[in-house]
Amino acid sequence: MRTSLYPAVDELERRARTLVRTAPGLLRLSSVGQSRAGRPLWLLSAGHGDRHILAVAGAHANEPVGGASVLRLAALFTRRPRLLDTLGCTWHFLLCLDPDGAHLAHGWQPEQPEPSLTECHRYFYRPAFARQPESLPVPPGRPLPESAALVRLLDELRPVAQFTLHGIEFGGAFVMMTREVPGVADAFRATAARLRLPVDRDPVDGPDWRLDPPGVLVLPDGHGEGERDPSGYVAESTWLHPRRHGTLTTLIETPAWAVPSVSDARPVTDPAREAARLGEVLLGRTRELAAVLGTRLDTAVPEELAPLRDAARELLDVAPSIVAGWAAEEPGRFHGHFASRGISARRIPLRVAAMASRALARTDPRAVEVLDDLVREWSQELEKTYHLRWVPVAAQTGLHVRTMLSTARLVCGGG
Repeated sequence: MRTSLYPAVDELERRARTLVRTAPGLLRLSSVGQSRAGRPLWLLSAGHGDRHILAVAGAHANEPVGGASVLRLAALFTRRPRLLDTLGCTWHFLLCLDPDGAHLAHGWQPEQPEPSLTECHRYFYRPAFARQPESLPVPPGRPLPESAALVRLLDELRPVAQFTLHGIEFGGAFVMMTREVPGVADAFRATAARLRLPVDRDPVDGPDWRLDPPGVLVLPDGHGEGERDPSGYVAESTWLHPRRHGTLTTLIETPAWAVPSVSDARPVTDPAREAARLGEVLLGRTRELAAVLGTRLDTAVPEELAPLRDAARELLDVAPSIVAGWAAEEPGRFHGHFASRGISARRIPLRVAAMASRALARTDPRAVEVLDDLVREWSQELEKTYHLRWVPVAAQTGLHVRTMLSTARLVCGGG
């Protein structure tokens, strides 16, 4: 029997209610807002301490592992409630920040015993930047209702720590912190080593954050609130919003498929040549996609599939800016740097092909056939080039849970 490895968004609520019934004095479930489509945003709370910690799952539609992680930690608290007493905190779990996106990304549900990268991307969805609820528009505009709900929650709780739980499709583990806390980086690396997860020496994310290699990014002092995405969208972030309350925000990224080469510290003989080669991988594949798609995304997409169209189009449009950004970076000198960017150069067109195929499924079967062939071809090339290794979900959630607990102990002073 093939079973899903991650809980679907509707299953999160059911499993949370089951946990509450097993520990009614410890756990409680409440709604803290609604999504754009009217779906509730569920908050599971554990304990009764004076200080508060918030863990946010499901911020990106294609990253369901966070939901599995928060349920795992909540279940641990039902068995070991003294963990909360030691920390002196109430721990809150936002089960899924983007339930609408999660419903549209229902295909990103690897199945055991042999998860298929190709099949996962048949129904892939990751929203365009402006539809990602961890982003707050700048200049001040009307935020998404999910974003507004999270900001209200942060202002109400004023948590000592906010964890945002992410899951990259393939690559290595890393963390991003809005300030440095002694011991957190070492504890994270030790956890990754115990779980046999490669640590990304130089992540693509956070190019203007301070790198503490391997795998740790720290927000520099004086960093401004606004950040410009390659799409041109300028946003504040719900990661940065609670700094006014003294909150530490820690983003934890865990891979579904591990790529050992992102940890490779060996020097590269000709960095300029390698950078040019990777830029051509991304630009060449986006040109191939543009030739297949033509004007189809403008004329042949039903309105209910517009989120898929918009996300695919945005990635196509920003590819040149991404390559230019890589060229402007300080030249990488080791294999891990180029492995991370090589993965990104392949991931972007793979996502475009997958989402464009879904957007055109009802109106252009011939284009869909070509796009599906590209999804299969590029997935297989990724697996072969980077020797992808499936990471058991227990290890994926283990990185989230152990990093949260170790960080909380360091922030709260618990044993």
